[in-house]
Amino acid sequence: MNNVFDFWLVRDYIRPALDVLILAFILYRGYQILEQTRAIQLIKGLQTIVLVFVVALVFRLNTLIWLLETLFPGIIIGLAIIFQPELRKIFTQIGRRNWFRFTSAVKKTHIESIINSVEVLAMKRTGSIIVLSRHVGLKNVIETGTILNAELSSSLILTIFGQHSALHDGAIVIRDDKIVAAGCFLPLSEQQDIKKSFGTRHRAALGLAEESDAVVLVVSEETGAISLAYEARLYYDLSLDEAVKRLVALFEIRGEEEEEEEKTVEVEE
Repeated sequence: MNNVFDFWLVRDYIRPALDVLILAFILYRGYQILEQTRAIQLIKGLQTIVLVFVVALVFRLNTLIWLLETLFPGIIIGLAIIFQPELRKIFTQIGRRNWFRFTSAVKKTHIESIINSVEVLAMKRTGSIIVLSRHVGLKNVIETGTILNAELSSSLILTIFGQHSALHDGAIVIRDDKIVAAGCFLPLSEQQDIKKSFGTRHRAALGLAEESDAVVLVVSEETGAISLAYEARLYYDLSLDEAVKRLVALFEIRGEEEEEEEKTVEVEE
């Protein structure tokens, strides 16, 4: 009987804590998504309206209260129309976002092949876009290009982005150890605060990073600068070492020593 009582007592303590933790997680993730779009301006606008309404209630400004109550439905509809692209993007990201991370199939050797080719492309100032697929499918992007399903290699990447290649103007899409497609078109970013000096490649890379969880590598044709776009952000002019570190972290790639230790443990078991 005491055990049952203790269980219910513990549950009463755990339930509020669990409730708060889940709510905090949802609010935090929700704010992260909002922060990546112009919708944060929508929230600020609603806060202003609510603040005015509260002041009107406190000071009993009946005319203002009546006016706000009358106009409020129209204001909400107007905001929804104005921020329709941002709202669509928010719900898209909620549906596509990987809330709990899992280990990717991309290995360190794949990253090395990509970085080796990027180093050459940057040295020659050859403009290029390399899309690394993660959990979200990129079927719509892949269908805009030429299907290859070829083994990933530095030489093939360099061939695709060569000046005489018919596919050099588009992006290549890499999934696991395959170059799935080349000559692909990416959606352009709708962000208003992006630097005007960024060309179409950078805008396209950021556009895909806004709509999916893909990681996009960009080499500038003008400067040879290496950039990474992911999670609706663009990181411009990275060193090769910094690009490698970010890719390893994003794809949760473990070192060879860690993999060997795990295999040893499995054999012992």
